[in-house]
Amino acid sequence: MMPNIDPRQMEQLMRKMGMSSKQLSARKVVIETEDDQKIVISDPQVTEITMQGQKSFQIAGNVSYQSAISEEDVKMVMDQSGASKEAAIDALKRSNGDIAEAILLLQESK
Repeated sequence: MMPNIDPRQMEQLMRKMGMSSKQLSARKVVIETEDDQKIVISDPQVTEITMQGQKSFQIAGNVSYQSAISEEDVKMVMDQSGASKEAAIDALKRSNGDIAEAILLLQESK
């Protein structure tokens, strides 16, 4: 934002330039990248901005990163812990894809 400008003045200026914005109510925003990473934004503040027919979104909130769970990771956790496939997947999800932590979680629950 520009300093020393009243929010109402900013809104009028944006309207003159053909821009509009509105706040969206959202619980969570998930961005999936090409390399199978997930960027998860919890408690987001989402603003939709429309300018010349194009929509863009401004997002602020608590950011965390999650890795995709591969079959190889699941198999390794199963082999190392003796757990079922479902338990291995659950442990990998709880550990955000960290194989070592998933194995430890499963070993602790025995």
